Amino acid sequence: LGDEQLAQRSDELGSWFLGEIANIKHPEIREVRGRGLLIGMELTVPARKYCEALKDLGMLCKETHDKVIRIAPPLVIERDDLRWAVEKLREVFAG
Repeated sequence: LGDEQLAQRSDELGSWFLGEIANIKHPEIREVRGRGLLIGMELTVPARKYCEALKDLGMLCKETHDKVIRIAPPLVIERDDLRWAVEKLREVFAG
């Protein structure tokens, strides 16, 4: 963890990633929260349909507690990959 500064990268990229996801506006998104690269999107509806739609676009995430989309990318992820993920999230929530 220390040699690659993964904890520091996680904090830096996670802050950016969280901000980008928080900018996605949709009536079914109740709250976006996270720490490092672990992000949770709490919805007002069951999260499964969104997780399945994201999977169909090539993005893996996990439905947790029925109404939360959990996003947990690897610590070695690059910013370009996170940008791609943000675009997939925007696409899914755009309908």
